[in-house]
Amino acid sequence: MTMETKKRIADCCKYLTLILVGIVMIYPLVWMIGASFKSNAEIFSSIGFIPKNPTLEGYQKALSGYGGDIDIWKALLNTYKIVIPKVIFTVCSCTIAAYGFARFKFIGHDFFFALLMSTLFLPNVVLNVPQFIMYNKFGWVDSPIYLPLIVSTLFAQDTYFVFMLIQFMRNIPKELDEAAKIDGCNAMGTLWHVLVPVLKPAMTSCALFQFMWSNNDFMGPLLYVSTPKRYPAAIFVKMSMDADSGFSWNRILALSLISIIPSLVIFFLAQDQFIDGVTAGSVKG
Repeated sequence: MTMETKKRIADCCKYLTLILVGIVMIYPLVWMIGASFKSNAEIFSSIGFIPKNPTLEGYQKALSGYGGDIDIWKALLNTYKIVIPKVIFTVCSCTIAAYGFARFKFIGHDFFFALLMSTLFLPNVVLNVPQFIMYNKFGWVDSPIYLPLIVSTLFAQDTYFVFMLIQFMRNIPKELDEAAKIDGCNAMGTLWHVLVPVLKPAMTSCALFQFMWSNNDFMGPLLYVSTPKRYPAAIFVKMSMDADSGFSWNRILALSLISIIPSLVIFFLAQDQFIDGVTAGSVKG
């Protein structure tokens, strides 16, 4: 058997394995799409994803709401009132913080960098009680503009994104900074005109991660939002499950699918830059 034949067999095995794993990973989503078109009885009588008697009952119930001051569209609007500012503020603040650590040496640089990295090992649940007490004293709990969920992103609180951007910046030659300085750029001018264009893939990755995490966040809104008309989609779907007598599962699945469609669309539109941003920082060039 020649080396070329062995390579082809190895490639076939590799891609076959990837396809099988991909099918296993994506099947729950495909099943959810199919089940949203089934009747409640058919959902529990068949594990197949193709409905035998397709119906729009689940979507009709999902879009009609269940009373009160909120429906799925208002819940989605509330979600993006939180998500969009969080994405913008996170990308901006984490880029500036990463720039400081990657390009400047200051007193206590190594200590503060180690302290920053140590926060990666701190579970978010540990912070819930002190943060809630602090925000409650500020009078921000149940704020109409979601201050407890948004303001913290102005201060580069997401250590993972700061670290990822630092690693990416370390692969950008410092000669570019020096050339920009010679041309008259100050520190912020160098960041904006020289580094940010190169950092776009990594910044896109940060934005996508934050978009998906914030879109799926349940605990934050549960703690800081108490007025039903301000609930985001994650709380609304759970609240709908509590409100349904006997659980109309096709309605719940339809609500869930509607709520994740924007995330899927955004991810597929930006997937190339997302992959570039995730992988580029791991290669030392």
